[in-house]
Amino acid sequence: MELIAYFWEQEDAVAVAARLDGVVRRGRFHGEDDDEDHPWVVVLDAAVSRAELDSLLTEHDGWLETAVDEPVAAPPPLPSGPKRFKKT
Repeated sequence: MELIAYFWEQEDAVAVAARLDGVVRRGRFHGEDDDEDHPWVVVLDAAVSRAELDSLLTEHDGWLETAVDEPVAAPPPLPSGPKRFKKT
């Protein structure tokens, strides 16, 4: 398994990849035509220190891709009837 970190600046992506032995690629968002709007992607091994990665993401204004297969929390139950704010 691997982690994917995104950065807007190439220099930031290269710096993080050098610190964490990652691979730099050019990312693409769906529907974006302009190459300048695409972020830089750093592919990292999942065994990387999450504390160090979080620190570098904060420092270089990056973010992690959210995994698609992460379980989603169940929504809270719906109320059985309308709530009354005033006593009648």
